[in-house]
Amino acid sequence: MLERYKRWRRDRIVARVQIDEHEWRRTLRRFPFTRGLSAQDKAHLRELTALFLHEKRFTAAHRLKLTQAMCLHVAVQACTLILNLGLEYYRGWSEIIIYPAEFVPRHRYMDETGVVHEGDEPYAGEAWLQGPVILSWADIAGSEYPDGVNVVIHEFAHKLDMLNGSANGFPPLHKGMSREAWSNAFSAAYADFCARVERGEETMIDPYAAESPGEFFAVFSEVFFEIPDLVREEYSQVYEQLALFYGTLGVGNQESEVSPADG
Repeated sequence: MLERYKRWRRDRIVARVQIDEHEWRRTLRRFPFTRGLSAQDKAHLRELTALFLHEKRFTAAHRLKLTQAMCLHVAVQACTLILNLGLEYYRGWSEIIIYPAEFVPRHRYMDETGVVHEGDEPYAGEAWLQGPVILSWADIAGSEYPDGVNVVIHEFAHKLDMLNGSANGFPPLHKGMSREAWSNAFSAAYADFCARVERGEETMIDPYAAESPGEFFAVFSEVFFEIPDLVREEYSQVYEQLALFYGTLGVGNQESEVSPADG
């Protein structure tokens, strides 16, 4: 009975949320990871997107004129990450703030000597624990080019990671996934990648991944969705774990998917 009510409520919400058909098709064509989806996956993505647009509040900052097309641009990418996970993976927060361009968050922190600093570095995106996702429209407007850099995927990957607390590169795994296999794959790859960056080696993957295990997971999620073959070639075990977690083999293999274990 409860499941039937939930399904009825979802159907009512989806029916109420108006997604312009032209904008929907246009948005799906923009991204390599949505162009190759099956008809069934596209229908599921549309339902998730409608529910996402209903549940999350979009706020414009610094006099940005926010349109429905812009909200859809963000929502489709965010929901691609949870296509095989479910909207509950974005629970516990409600707001997405979009700036016209890079923004400077006012973070205060204390260094090892006890001196308090206030950050002044511009950001393209930021995700707060149990708080909003903040994005720069200038940095996401052209994100359809598959270069392995996608700030929307990056910040929403942080949100998935934060379901276990702070972003540490260890999101809640599906029942049936091995914590040991995940830890071994990511720890070895992170150590190797950091060593490569430390040596000054040029990497095809953004060296920002070496900042922390949390950034490693977010950056590799970007690359996994945009250039999955690169992850597979460089760190095959990480690729396998991401394929299990996200329930897909990546843009290059949209025809065949890995079904996540129940849970």
